[in-house]
Amino acid sequence: MPTSVALGAHFEQFIKDQLASGRYNNASEVVRDGLRMLEDREAEKKRRLDALRAEIEKGMEGPFIPAEQVFAELRQKLADKARRKAG
Repeated sequence: MPTSVALGAHFEQFIKDQLASGRYNNASEVVRDGLRMLEDREAEKKRRLDALRAEIEKGMEGPFIPAEQVFAELRQKLADKARRKAG
């Protein structure tokens, strides 16, 4: 199915450069390769997002630590670090 797309001067020159390099036989090959790369990138983004969502879901299942405890532990670690640095 032929499709017409306005690429602009930058991408037209890029396609010409790719053809001149001998790597591609025609503009369609250049565009298809670019679309494959975009498709791969989008699939990788989806995999990473799905993995992140799974980790968030796992974290939401617990166990939970009260915020007061977390901040108290952080304050203690900072105080210990400051004492070691000073002493």
